[in-house]
Amino acid sequence: MIAVALGLGSSLAWGVADFLGGLASRRLSVLSVLAVSQVVGLALLVIVVALRGEGPPATHHLVVAGASAFVGVGALAAFYRGLAVGTMAVVAPISATAAVVPVAAGVAAGERPSSLQLAGIVLALAGVVLASREEAEEGARGGWAKGAGLALLSALGFGFFFVLIDSASEGDVFWALLSNRVTGVAMLAGFALVLRPSLSFERGDARMLVGVGVFDVAANTSFAVASTQGLVSVVGVCSSLYPVVTVLLARSFLGERVRALQLAGVAVALAGVVAIGAGG
Repeated sequence: MIAVALGLGSSLAWGVADFLGGLASRRLSVLSVLAVSQVVGLALLVIVVALRGEGPPATHHLVVAGASAFVGVGALAAFYRGLAVGTMAVVAPISATAAVVPVAAGVAAGERPSSLQLAGIVLALAGVVLASREEAEEGARGGWAKGAGLALLSALGFGFFFVLIDSASEGDVFWALLSNRVTGVAMLAGFALVLRPSLSFERGDARMLVGVGVFDVAANTSFAVASTQGLVSVVGVCSSLYPVVTVLLARSFLGERVRALQLAGVAVALAGVVAIGAGG
């Protein structure tokens, strides 16, 4: 029961973080959003690791965790940009199909996915196609929804991030997250020195960016603890529902409307993600 509650809590926190990150990216540069929220997350992770008092794991675990930052930050950049230019109710579920990548990586390594996981992959991919299509205007051909390409790119990046961070977490989950965040912040600092984005925010924007960092770390922590308290397959399903939160927030606060075909695609994609998690 505790594992289920924590898994659902991670979905809630990730959903809120994604909504706030996408909303902030409509007002500020993606680099600014990433830089501030990642620094906030880093500060919180330093506190968590210090309070736990556990020493660092083997060096190779930290190196793999650091490497995961390159695909993770890139995926976040594509995701936030997609949320900024597209419809959140479409972009978030497409990005969630990142769950397909770890399964594919497992197959490449010799694992055999369950029938439920294979069905989930088919559903997820079919849902992406449906959710990504825009209705054609009269006399024109239909096209891809705004942000759909960025959402697919972020899904690919998040998928490889999950593979790398899972390997790194064999040493220690929180040290892996800390190494990932340190590398990510260093990389973003390098970009900031070159691109020199404006880091002056209104008070409301600053609160939003802090919220992104806080909810992201809360989600990661909830998921990490949940995975030690119950079946990973159950926790995986509970924590994969975060796009629902993002969609509901976008509908409630932004008044987003989604076409019936796209809504069906969103539902099918989410069903696929849940099936992939349940079949693990």
